[in-house]
Amino acid sequence: MRLTGILGGMGPEATVLLMQRLIEAQPAKDDADHVPVLVFSNPQVPSRIKALIERTGPSPAPVLADMARRLEAAGAEALAMPCNTAHAYADDIRAAVKVPFIDMVAETAGHLAARHGAGTRVGFLASPAVRLTGVFDAPFADRGLVQVYPEDDAPVLALIRAVKAGRAGAEERAELARLATRLANDQDCAAILVACTELSLLTGGLPEGMDWTDSLDCLVEAIRLFATR
Repeated sequence: MRLTGILGGMGPEATVLLMQRLIEAQPAKDDADHVPVLVFSNPQVPSRIKALIERTGPSPAPVLADMARRLEAAGAEALAMPCNTAHAYADDIRAAVKVPFIDMVAETAGHLAARHGAGTRVGFLASPAVRLTGVFDAPFADRGLVQVYPEDDAPVLALIRAVKAGRAGAEERAELARLATRLANDQDCAAILVACTELSLLTGGLPEGMDWTDSLDCLVEAIRLFATR
């Protein structure tokens, strides 16, 4: 199998969740059947929130580029990053290495288009930085998908901060369910997209019967297919 290098640590639990879902997604009868990954979990990547929303912190780009180069030097044959917001710096990562970058944003847009078709209103549960930087704009426009964001970003950002602080229990799962239901009902969204890997830790609380997609799962499938082709 081919080796994928993971630019992780944004946050650490989301990186572990990626690995758990890779294990669950891969049919295996023994250890050797599982997908190989080389994980660089670096929680010291500068805050994407401070850089992109608050405009008070340094750019994560140099650190991400350095991580990419180290993973390539260590033998990674492709790179992937389980952080939607950090895809604002995807071009900096691509420019730093020669190996391909498995783009979670593009993979997610492709999945949604195949599943729902053009014109679908997709409700985003994501960091406000995802909207502000427009990381999904081009992939969605290319496929005719419509982005819909909560009228108020603050509750979503507060929930992301709670998960980063180690709170991912029943109360937080219920809050994600409330936010998703409001998007689906009040803003007429046919599909819900969890586009923050911190919120991926809470998807077990989403209502039964709701049509939702987690961008982390889209990345997991792309890594799995890259490894096994």
